[in-house]
Amino acid sequence: MKNDNVVQIKSYAFAVRIIKVFKYLSEQKKEFVLSKQLLRCGTSIGANIEEAIGGQSGKDFFAKLTISYKEARETHYWIRLLKDTDYLSIEEADSLLKDVDELLRIIGSIQKTLRNS
Repeated sequence: MKNDNVVQIKSYAFAVRIIKVFKYLSEQKKEFVLSKQLLRCGTSIGANIEEAIGGQSGKDFFAKLTISYKEARETHYWIRLLKDTDYLSIEEADSLLKDVDELLRIIGSIQKTLRNS
């Protein structure tokens, strides 16, 4: 993969957003359990993509990418839960969900391409 690839850039930007949401939830809303879960999986998406890029083989790359996809699915869950429990506004959550959905589509597309090659 190239150094300027879309999934790497978008997953990093998403991790930055997740860290800011975590700070907001813990400092303003005094919510510490759900927000910690969101922080863990939301930042793990990009971390696993970075690991995939440094993978030692195609199989290693695909495995790390699969973990990244699973972390994105989990992130989707926690955002919905935080929205439905009124910790995040509909607007805040929908913006985050839009970003994580985009990451899921990109990662899923890469996985599909690798499976078919």
